[in-house]
Amino acid sequence: MSCSDETEMPKPAGELTLQLPAGQQAVNMFGDVYGGWVASQLVLASEIRAGQEAQGRIATVSVGRMSFMSPVMCGTVLSFYTQVVERGNSSLRIQVDVWGRCPDGRELRKVTSAECVQVAIDHQGHIRSLPLQD
Repeated sequence: MSCSDETEMPKPAGELTLQLPAGQQAVNMFGDVYGGWVASQLVLASEIRAGQEAQGRIATVSVGRMSFMSPVMCGTVLSFYTQVVERGNSSLRIQVDVWGRCPDGRELRKVTSAECVQVAIDHQGHIRSLPLQD
């Protein structure tokens, strides 16, 4: 292993599912991005991934604990990476990791993460089975 490998910074894992800048609409009274806005985007990323896996409508059942590792400044480009952790008959447990890149593009850092549970539902809102995996 080379020296550069030993000092390599952690990198995002999973599938890039959602990416967007944190704009003025997302800031709190101190000018930092509001944690609730980041949380809502995290759930949206989980729903996008679950909808793809379920090939249809899903509903969020739970959102796990979330801790923020650093404040997020307005203009930070947030990237939401998802991984299916567990697949049941009708539900999916999805890990979402949020990474931010400063507006100047120099620094990439992990912002937060959480697990979400989604359940597949039909058009009447009843639980349905997930499609078989390929």
